[in-house]
Amino acid sequence: MDNKSDNSHALPVEMIVEGQDGSLWGRLVYDDDLIVDQASSIEELEMKMKKLLSDFHDLDAKQIVFNIEYDLIAFFEEFRFLNITEIAKASGLNGSLVRQYATGKKFPSAKQAEKLESAVRHLGQRLSNVHIYTK
Repeated sequence: MDNKSDNSHALPVEMIVEGQDGSLWGRLVYDDDLIVDQASSIEELEMKMKKLLSDFHDLDAKQIVFNIEYDLIAFFEEFRFLNITEIAKASGLNGSLVRQYATGKKFPSAKQAEKLESAVRHLGQRLSNVHIYTK
């Protein structure tokens, strides 16, 4: 059985990812140690963070599964195929304001972030129910 299908030994680790100047910054706390690194993609960041956890805490990198929490800059960078205006409409927020969140010019309140997250989750549910018709 390969490691991807066997999550019985998975080690979930919470990681916060923030975007800044075209880079992604990841941070996490493990065993009271703050671990921080920077990368140009989520895949690269996960690889670097797994290596740091392996080097400093002797963890098996293959068992680490990140639960990622994004700031809005990193979210819209990682999922740039999403239309910010449509996400804003679905969340009931002003499109211009959400674009300012996505670029880091402004920061959402917890309530506004909750509305955006709810809209994205609803979109995900809709997409998971899509079936493509073929002739």
